[in-house]
Amino acid sequence: MAHINGYVVAAGEKKKVSQPSWNWVLINATGESKALDVDKYAVMHRVQIHARDLRILDPNLSNPSTILGRERAIVLNLEHIKAIITSDEVLLRDPSDENVIPVSKELERRLPVRDHGQGNGIESSTHNDADAGEDESPFEFRALEVFLEAICSFLAARTTELETAAYPALDELTSKISSGNLDRVRKLKSATTRLTARVQKVRDALEHFLEDDDDMADLYLSRKLSSASSVASSPNCYLTSPTIGSKISRASAATVPEDENDVEQLEMLLEAYFMQIDSTLNKLTTLREYIDDTDDFISIQTDNRRNRLIQLEVVLSSGTVCSAFYSLVAGIFGMNIPYTWNDNHGYMFKWVCIVTGAICVISLVFIMAYARFKGLVGS
Repeated sequence: MAHINGYVVAAGEKKKVSQPSWNWVLINATGESKALDVDKYAVMHRVQIHARDLRILDPNLSNPSTILGRERAIVLNLEHIKAIITSDEVLLRDPSDENVIPVSKELERRLPVRDHGQGNGIESSTHNDADAGEDESPFEFRALEVFLEAICSFLAARTTELETAAYPALDELTSKISSGNLDRVRKLKSATTRLTARVQKVRDALEHFLEDDDDMADLYLSRKLSSASSVASSPNCYLTSPTIGSKISRASAATVPEDENDVEQLEMLLEAYFMQIDSTLNKLTTLREYIDDTDDFISIQTDNRRNRLIQLEVVLSSGTVCSAFYSLVAGIFGMNIPYTWNDNHGYMFKWVCIVTGAICVISLVFIMAYARFKGLVGS
């Protein structure tokens, strides 16, 4: 017996800690969807992946966009799309999210293999031939294509919205520099930086697979499942770990036929969306360069105005210096001190004022001419 918080608990009893459940939607190869509310251990047991692989789908953790190929599953973390793809079903997280709902509907529409039947005409035959190429793709590639198309379209739409708001704001700033326009452009610049980082992460994830054929081969789940029967006869084929199984499949690549190592189909799929995401990144790069050019233009305008103010200050300072000489003469003659030479010389007052004023004007002209000669003031 044990005492816990004043209660008597039997020694054999253990306190059960319930794991938080995650919301999933399960979509199978026939396009049927089913909502699931299970914890991570149930998901790990269902798709046979490690906890560290499932951890990249945790929204509470800051994980970059990633595509992981495991022995029996593909784990995707692409922005708001967090999914697990197997050879016959797809697990999609947060199905109630407004950005995930269209993806779920598209999966239900495109995952089933359509039965075209017999064509009744030339137009029907052409349409069936076009759809046949898509249906020949493995299940995991059809699901992967839906996810890649969704994320590329999502990021492209965000880029278009940003361009629509940024270019007029930048043009308005160049025509009128104000605190409101500057703050607006500052926010747009921050949004451009964040969106560029998001697009760059998705691009890096696709580029990583395109540069490694072994990683692309790991995404062929249907091929590995079909070849498992031939490998199962070996006593060393019991795979207790998804990552170990992936390494064994790579190590035994030399024993399988050459066509089973062909990744051209997946490479063409990834290249198509890599080019699309790269085009989006180029648009953001162009927008960022336009923002930097506008920033340089504003800095040039600000420096020009500052230089004009400095020139005005030089002119005013020169005038003040020259006026100080006039004030000096006036102060000397304005002192209340009796001078003998001041008697009977009242007519000299106007000449003193004229000569002093002329000296001040000539001094100002000389100073300005010297400053212009030295390039201190503009022409």
